[in-house]
Amino acid sequence: MTHVASSMDVVDFVPERNQFVYTFGGSQPAATITPGTALRLWSEDAFNNAITSVADIPSEMLDARYLNPQTGPFYVEGAQPGDTLVIHIVELTPARSWGASAMIPFFGGLTATDRTSLLHDPLPEGVWIYEIDSAAQTVGFQTHKGDFELALPLEPMLGTVGVAPAGGEVHSSLTPERYGGNMDTPEMKVGTTAYFGVNVDGAMFSIGDGHYRQGEGEACGTAVEGAMNSTIIVDLIKGGGPAWPRLENDGHWMVVGSSRPMEDSWRISQVEMIRWLGELYGLETMDAYQLLTQISLVPVANVVDTNYSVVTKIAKSLLPTRSAFDGIHADLRDRACSLS
Repeated sequence: MTHVASSMDVVDFVPERNQFVYTFGGSQPAATITPGTALRLWSEDAFNNAITSVADIPSEMLDARYLNPQTGPFYVEGAQPGDTLVIHIVELTPARSWGASAMIPFFGGLTATDRTSLLHDPLPEGVWIYEIDSAAQTVGFQTHKGDFELALPLEPMLGTVGVAPAGGEVHSSLTPERYGGNMDTPEMKVGTTAYFGVNVDGAMFSIGDGHYRQGEGEACGTAVEGAMNSTIIVDLIKGGGPAWPRLENDGHWMVVGSSRPMEDSWRISQVEMIRWLGELYGLETMDAYQLLTQISLVPVANVVDTNYSVVTKIAKSLLPTRSAFDGIHADLRDRACSLS
């Protein structure tokens, strides 16, 4: 593997509404960038700003064709199939003073869906608006019935980060798969470096679906959805493209698997982490399997998308120090300081 970063350019990009894309694959690039570029991006919320009030009725306000708008895609010079696209999240800041969550008919983890058919009426739909207290760095939960209120910590993340799929395929921006996409993992936060296998020339990556906070699983199907200002650094490693998204922060190695049923998502993330342990520590497969069994954590990212996403997570503190992908995470963390 060869790291090909150039000097760091800084590019600001705020898309017009007609520039949003709703798929991974099949779109023309919004811009071309060089490896090592820092991008300051704005993205719309998953509802496409169609829900703004507790009086809104989701089934009347939402258009399924225009959900999860993506900012991008970006063509990365020099990226070719088999390479590793590297995205380091430097900063995530809410672009509005409020976020919204909603109950949508026959969508969510605890209702019938198009794949789990049951003879019951849809659960009651509704909207919850979360006001942001910027000084306290909280989002406010308020019940519809009664007067219960709670200030929850603001924990911004990106629900959707991914590259174009292989084979000329085009997937909805609502779908997570081996190219990333709508993984909805709270681990996609400031300080995380994500590694994606490049499938097409230029990688063609995009981001979107900002969440002001979300519990693991995203149980009802929607987080505290909000427009987001994101600063990321994009880099490229020649070769070494992982089969499934790998994540790294200062404390953990992580792999995301996305499929249905959920146990297959778990299996994907476990197998890929076993392979990563083999690469990092020179372990034979059965030894890595045994070690993984004793040290892995398995947070569920989402149980509601067209595929479910599961993360296998290992604490670096339990293992000897190693550097993945030529130590680029530490390098990007240092470079991020110059943007503060």
